[in-house]
Amino acid sequence: MAEQRGKDLMHQELEKVAPGTRLREGLDMILSARTGALIVMGDTDAVDELCDGGFVIDTPFSPQRLFELAKMDGAIILDEGGERIIRANVHLVPDSSLLTTETGMRHRTAERVSRQTHALVLSVSQRREVVSLYLRGRRVALEDIEVVLAKANQALQTLQNYRTRLDEVLDRLTHLEFYDLVTIGNVAEAVGRFEMVRRVSKEVTRYIAQLGTDGRLIRMQADELTANVEDQYLLLTRDYAADPSLREAASLLGRFAELPLERLLESDAVAHELGLDAIDRAEQHVYSRGYRVLAQLPALPAGVTNRLVARFDSLPGIMKASSEQLDEVDGVGTRRAKAIASGLMRLKAHSEV
Repeated sequence: MAEQRGKDLMHQELEKVAPGTRLREGLDMILSARTGALIVMGDTDAVDELCDGGFVIDTPFSPQRLFELAKMDGAIILDEGGERIIRANVHLVPDSSLLTTETGMRHRTAERVSRQTHALVLSVSQRREVVSLYLRGRRVALEDIEVVLAKANQALQTLQNYRTRLDEVLDRLTHLEFYDLVTIGNVAEAVGRFEMVRRVSKEVTRYIAQLGTDGRLIRMQADELTANVEDQYLLLTRDYAADPSLREAASLLGRFAELPLERLLESDAVAHELGLDAIDRAEQHVYSRGYRVLAQLPALPAGVTNRLVARFDSLPGIMKASSEQLDEVDGVGTRRAKAIASGLMRLKAHSEV
């Protein structure tokens, strides 16, 4: 988990150097001129302790100023948001005992400063024309936009395939729910498919962050492919978890996100997280409470859904209820009772197609 958090932090920082940002414009100018640079962003109090020489300018940031200051040998210190240039032509003196895997002087300094502080450090290689980002000892090389765009499109295609498969699994699950034939294995399969979509979606989001303004089209496509996924996932967990509360359902999504994908495909692992008494029994029968199916009915408030589930306990129970029995639930009424009954029958017929 610490490894994953480190990756997430780094990908958040990559947004600061995405195309369309002023910092990226300045970096491109430095690369075009084949001028090296060492730039430190944020944690200015800790960074100040490592500074020797140079001069304080504390001036608003601009790409042109960054480019001109990079012509000097020393490091450039920016605030965390990259809005101001604090110092320039600075000699950084980090702890020399800190381990580093780098060989060049600029890159060794960058890695050590990133280990000693919480600052983001950018090292622009004059010889290789590569921008390297360092955060808490982790290094990522800034890739060409064409390379990132190709990876993003590939991930987007994978996301599309996974979403198609998820919809197929959910359609089959809905059909089984109407006939009260759901097993733990069916639920585990749906959970696994939801997680596949979520994880690939997260990867696409990382590429979008790196692409900046060049990733607008991919962002629109990704948003369309992930529409309602989180809502449906939450409702699925409420349908089958021992505790159907919203808080527990949200907690479950977090625990599922931490499980290795191979474990998610194991029925006993999913059953354990859901709080169900099942050990290696993929064919054990479970019933749906009906949250996910009821959410497909138009203009049905969440409060009414909760009361319907509380009154009839399960989707099969709601299906068997007459209009008069549905009418007895607070907030339903005669007209809505008929709409619920007819709506569920339409969904059931559609699931059989």
